[in-house]
Amino acid sequence: MKDITKIIAGAGAFAAGMVIELFFTSELPHYVPLAIFIIAYLILGGNIVLRALKGIVRGNIFDETFLMSVATIGAFAIGEYPEAAGVMLFYQIGELFQETAVKKSKKSITALMNIRPDFANLKNGEDIIKVTPDTVCIGDIIIVKPGEKIPLDGIVIEGSSMLDTSALTGESVPRKAAENDAVLSGCVSLSGKLTIKVTKVFGESTVSKIISLVENAASKKAKTENFITTFARYYTPVVVGLAVLIAVVPSLFFGGGWREWIHRSLVFLVISCPCALVLSIPMSFFAGIGKAAKKGILVKGSNYLEAFNRLDTVVFDKTGTLTKGVFKVTAIESAENFTGDTVLELAAHAEAFSNHPIALSIRQEYGREIDRNNLNEYSELSGYGVSVILNGKTVFAGNQKLMGKMDIAFSESQRNGTKVYVALNGEYAGCIVISDEIKADSRTAISELKTKGVRKIVMLTGDNPHIAGAIAAELAIDDVYGGLLPHEKVEKMEMINSQKEATGKLAFVGDGINDAPVLAIADIGVAMGGLGSDAAIEAADVVLMTDEPSKLIDAMDIARFTKNIVWQNIIFALSVKTIFLLLGAFGIATMWEAVFADVGVSLLAVLNAMRILRAP
Repeated sequence: MKDITKIIAGAGAFAAGMVIELFFTSELPHYVPLAIFIIAYLILGGNIVLRALKGIVRGNIFDETFLMSVATIGAFAIGEYPEAAGVMLFYQIGELFQETAVKKSKKSITALMNIRPDFANLKNGEDIIKVTPDTVCIGDIIIVKPGEKIPLDGIVIEGSSMLDTSALTGESVPRKAAENDAVLSGCVSLSGKLTIKVTKVFGESTVSKIISLVENAASKKAKTENFITTFARYYTPVVVGLAVLIAVVPSLFFGGGWREWIHRSLVFLVISCPCALVLSIPMSFFAGIGKAAKKGILVKGSNYLEAFNRLDTVVFDKTGTLTKGVFKVTAIESAENFTGDTVLELAAHAEAFSNHPIALSIRQEYGREIDRNNLNEYSELSGYGVSVILNGKTVFAGNQKLMGKMDIAFSESQRNGTKVYVALNGEYAGCIVISDEIKADSRTAISELKTKGVRKIVMLTGDNPHIAGAIAAELAIDDVYGGLLPHEKVEKMEMINSQKEATGKLAFVGDGINDAPVLAIADIGVAMGGLGSDAAIEAADVVLMTDEPSKLIDAMDIARFTKNIVWQNIIFALSVKTIFLLLGAFGIATMWEAVFADVGVSLLAVLNAMRILRAP
């Protein structure tokens, strides 16, 4: 409002000066229009001149305010009063439009997230009090009604609801939350009322961390941004030097009016302002990071977003990244005298006392209550399996080494997966095959990465080499290394890193918790399944808020579109600047065209950057 008032007042003074200049010059002393134009100039450009003086004191001489101040004060010096005040008027109008566009752009980027909660319904005895989220403590009870955002992370202690998690994950499919389920701030309760016990204060909550990541992403600049900053640092003194040459050299060596060449040099200065580049390039990357966040991809800096454009090698962890990380019975093989149901029943009873994931998957597949009163003499045979007496009969369940140890003849399964061989009273009963399921979009992700130019895809895992090899073959992964200990993963990563293309980038995709050392080696450390994982958010450069490897494709698409917009703005701004600088030097462009070449180009470049937000 203050800026608009200033522009209106300055425009009024400028209009009054123009009326006098055009219609009353002969009737009034020359200092009357001069005084009015000076008043208009001070209203419109006083703060710009003041900023220029402060910049000179700080040693930051060659910026936009310096160029505008020198050009307009110079116009006054050669008697071009209307131009001096008019340039400041149209510059301020352009700046207002530009500032409005930038504010709307940043608001749009922030609105893309749409996850900051406005309030929390705090339960205080029998009363419900509406408070700000940052006043709620761990252990407090909050109520979330249908249609409201969950303001803080917590555990559901009463109620159930379908949750819209799209603001965090980019996914439109709702998830169910019921008693004892952990829920995250930023999700929206769609169908039911939830009573939640708070587990994290607002500053440590998922929503707070995500907002902080997006807002602070600008601190890690891409090479293109750093180049533009360096370019502007050298470009501005050069054009100031050229303006001085334009003002001095022609008059000294070729004759002609000083006033005309000084006027040309002043126009040249206004045109040369590099704000289109300095403003629009960071805005483009900021828009790209905001767009990625909307799709559930948190990028911690524009340098990482830019790195996706030169992705040469992608290294995947297996469990929880390409596979679901959940063991499931995928096949049951039975011997001649047994049925599949019998084999499963025997194995479930043998694993009744174990908490190993394999044992849990067998019991889950069995799905019935186990009467442990029928079990005796349970024993774990380290490295082999287990044995138990079931209704007076001995049951063995374990690997093939157990069958060999007990001298039981068996048929080795040829299926891929972890095998549990089962025997009853020394007779082979059958085999249960347990696999870690491949995620639905893993094949698509690997295929698309290769289509988009990723040269090499590798899998590193601590899992059995045979199982790892089978999964790698199914997904068409180039190289696979299985049975690796954590330090061996680091050694393999260093080897792979040394083999990448010189200008290429290496990305490692893992869970972000157990893979911190290899995440650190990679140019881009990507954490899969980051939803609610503090360790993942802290360790990685990029966090995929869902368990989908295909989000990497979205990240590459956003990075490439952002790069295209950045270079469009660079080429457009420099082309227009060059043309208008030549026109100014040859006296064709006036101060009015100079203002368009500066503010107009900046505004168009910012609007072009906002196309990133509207991209599919």
